[in-house]
Amino acid sequence: MTDTSSLPTITLLAGHDRRVSGGHPWAYSNELRLDAEAKAIPPGTLVRLSRADSKPIGIATFNRNTLIAARLILRSDTARPGAVNRAFLETRLRAALSLRERFFDAPYYRLVHAEGDGLPGFIIDRYGDTCVVQANTAGAERLTELLLDALDTVLAPAAIILRNDSPYRELEGLTKEIRLARGAIATPPEAVEFGVRHGVDPLDGQKTGWFFDLHEARGLIARLARGGTMLDLCCHTGAFGLSALKAGAKSALLVDRAQPALTQAEATARANGLAAGAEFRRADLFDAANALAAEERRFDVVVADPPSFAKSRKDVPQALKAYRKLAQGAATLVSPGGFLFIASCSHNIETESFTTEVARGIANAGREGRIIVAGGAGPDHPVHPLLPETGYLKWLVLALD
Repeated sequence: MTDTSSLPTITLLAGHDRRVSGGHPWAYSNELRLDAEAKAIPPGTLVRLSRADSKPIGIATFNRNTLIAARLILRSDTARPGAVNRAFLETRLRAALSLRERFFDAPYYRLVHAEGDGLPGFIIDRYGDTCVVQANTAGAERLTELLLDALDTVLAPAAIILRNDSPYRELEGLTKEIRLARGAIATPPEAVEFGVRHGVDPLDGQKTGWFFDLHEARGLIARLARGGTMLDLCCHTGAFGLSALKAGAKSALLVDRAQPALTQAEATARANGLAAGAEFRRADLFDAANALAAEERRFDVVVADPPSFAKSRKDVPQALKAYRKLAQGAATLVSPGGFLFIASCSHNIETESFTTEVARGIANAGREGRIIVAGGAGPDHPVHPLLPETGYLKWLVLALD
């Protein structure tokens, strides 16, 4: 339990408060007055954040050991010390739930997306009556038990899993852990998408067990692939390819280098009666593209959704070359009049640079292309308007000649 009855104050340096006062939810360590008293505050503590003239801005979580030292959770110059409590978290959760229920008919979505939902450091994915929670900052760690109590009140899920294995936790000085925090898993969790029931493993799978961010893109591609052939490069557990088959694609070739992911995709295809139209191949992304070109295979729709090529800023130049190479190889495999979907999930890659390299790759393949749709993560991944770096996902659908 977090005691919020009294809060220490952290003050922005003179001349360094304009950005935060203007609505940005982060204060960096070099913008704060980190005197001996501030340095003694335990990581994750709730603090009052004030301007240099002592005018209060709001309540934030604080970790002097990180670059993003203060993260505003409540912007108010009149907030009382105990304002961030269980009732506050319940209010934020209910607001997040209300937003999702406007866009989704079934309970399979990201329920909380950190600052996008006013809960910095927290991620919550919902799989029916199972919720998977990530606390990625020291501040979120301190509030976890309160949040779980609030989640029990708002949703009463049968099970809550803590999936605290994100690399961000190391930056915050936190240990990693994965455990069942509340309730019991009576039936295996699943994600239901476009009529396909996908088994998920939030305890041992990647991330929280599923990638909800491309939900809308998968629906679009399923419509484009209806009646045609499809190639799903980096298919993971088959979300794109199997949704396309369910929507009426004649066939789908699913490629991934990870055998466990392919095994899960095959099992999902069988369980949903889609195995007849599905072909599976274990291969590296670029090796598969080269091999299929040598086989003179062509597809009406090609999906290229690779893992991040740029884990840090120093990786960006090489990553952009990789996106160009990927676009070239994938474009070669698209039938005339077909479609190419290509995505980047790295926040270090700017949308304009990504689009430019994709265009160059298509040109290198000797193809002409037009962008039909450009997008990002769906409405269950809201982005704070002053945190463009949290809008990590970008994707393009191009019609090729």
